[in-house]
Amino acid sequence: MLQRFTVSDLNNYCIGRSGEDRLGSQLTLPQSERTTAELLAAHKAAGGQFVLLGIAECIGPLANMGNPGAELGWHAFLQRFLNLQHNDHLNASRILLLGQIACSDLQQRAATLSNQNPEQLQELRQLCVELDQRVYQQVRLIFKAGLYPLVIGGGHNNALPLLQALAEVSGHPVNCANLDPHADFRPLEGRHSGNGFSYASAAGYLGHYTVLGLDLQKNSATSLALLQQAGGNYLSYQQIAVRQELSYQQAVDKAIEHCCQGAADIAIELDTDSIQSMPASALNYTGLTVEQAAQFVFQLATLPRARYLHLAEAAPACHPAGVAAGISQCGQVLSALVLAFIAGKALQPPEI
Repeated sequence: MLQRFTVSDLNNYCIGRSGEDRLGSQLTLPQSERTTAELLAAHKAAGGQFVLLGIAECIGPLANMGNPGAELGWHAFLQRFLNLQHNDHLNASRILLLGQIACSDLQQRAATLSNQNPEQLQELRQLCVELDQRVYQQVRLIFKAGLYPLVIGGGHNNALPLLQALAEVSGHPVNCANLDPHADFRPLEGRHSGNGFSYASAAGYLGHYTVLGLDLQKNSATSLALLQQAGGNYLSYQQIAVRQELSYQQAVDKAIEHCCQGAADIAIELDTDSIQSMPASALNYTGLTVEQAAQFVFQLATLPRARYLHLAEAAPACHPAGVAAGISQCGQVLSALVLAFIAGKALQPPEI
């Protein structure tokens, strides 16, 4: 259930210029003759650290009675990231551009369904369950290989299979910091982008969970109650930006303190609708800045137990000026956040 990235794919994205090296030309690509487990092991043995994995879907947001568009986030990222300049500030060979989850068949089925029809809504939620399994199967292999998945695109529903895979490989519930105006702790009413963390908690995959930038008026009383019952924690947008009870750095420090409890691995989750005016499934004009989001990712990534980065909900088609403008903005922001994670990991001592 994996569509591997090829040289032909790379050539479709990379724009050459005499005398310059593009980042895409220096990334490691998967070898077709090897199984996924074999190529991940080879990448690790060669000094590789990171694996780029895309999810081109909007099934989760649709199943949450939301908008399409998140299926283009991965494409937007590739268009920008692969054309960045390659120089001595980044060892691109440590990044394996693995490919994307094969889910076009699920996307096509979802496109025929209306989330306003109760029966079809349930079909969308069942498609989300099928997607969960496909994502889980691939990311589990990456965690088992001891590599860092950088998962980009799709809805925040994909947090569940990521947390499941890491919890099972590590043998412990995963602590998680999520930059998000929503807790995504809606009831267990069928899978969608709004309940990835509540499902993960109920299944025992989620340990200490904290949400940074949560908007108090964008979460139902039920969701907040479920979050509290599960031992979750949040630092609200109102505390930071409106009442200014905490500086942003103080809030990040508290999030880090919360998710560092115990000895569990740490997940870095980021819903791009946390970023002000970012084209996302739920466009938000009152969020945080790109710089604040990058600082969240960077500071969490410096933690040795931080095991993955998940960037969800970028939706280029939701840009007020159209898809092309959305692809440009989403590509730039997603690339900056991936580079922030890699920069954070560079501060860790080398593995022995």
